[in-house]
Amino acid sequence: MGTTHAPRLVTPLVACICGQDERYAAALPELEALFGPRELESPVYPFDKTAYYEPEMGAGLKRRFVTFKNLADPASLVDWKLATNALEQRFAAEDSRRTINLDAGYLTGAKLVLASTKDFAHRIYLRDGIFAEITLAFRGGAWLAHECTFPDFRAPAYHPFLSQARDAHLRKCADCPE
Repeated sequence: MGTTHAPRLVTPLVACICGQDERYAAALPELEALFGPRELESPVYPFDKTAYYEPEMGAGLKRRFVTFKNLADPASLVDWKLATNALEQRFAAEDSRRTINLDAGYLTGAKLVLASTKDFAHRIYLRDGIFAEITLAFRGGAWLAHECTFPDFRAPAYHPFLSQARDAHLRKCADCPE
């Protein structure tokens, strides 16, 4: 019989999609209030592997990632997603359309996990209408996509930044309890 133990701490991450740089800049202090100080920010990537968000958010969307210095309990993922959803509502246009998409998640040495409000075959229900998915796994020195991984995460453009963030996580976790 296995025994329970506290989970290893994780590095919180937010994956952001928006078309307006000022929206991203305005969201950063709010995210720091939620997660603590920023650790790393990714380059700006074109969000061009799907047009899924264009009807709501317009064309010319960009993807960015931000990670945070403070390690956290992965059980907080639901609370993070609910908080980022509330931020999306605060930054919505007057007609209630989103102007920014904020996907809360976390990094470990082995995976990138993202939260979602949408159920699908590869997502596991947590609570309060929030699901989790392992978006990417890290094995053999590389990020590996799954069958249902979003198209933009399948492409290798994000992988150097995610590897940098993973390395920072592992340095912080050198003293993490097993």
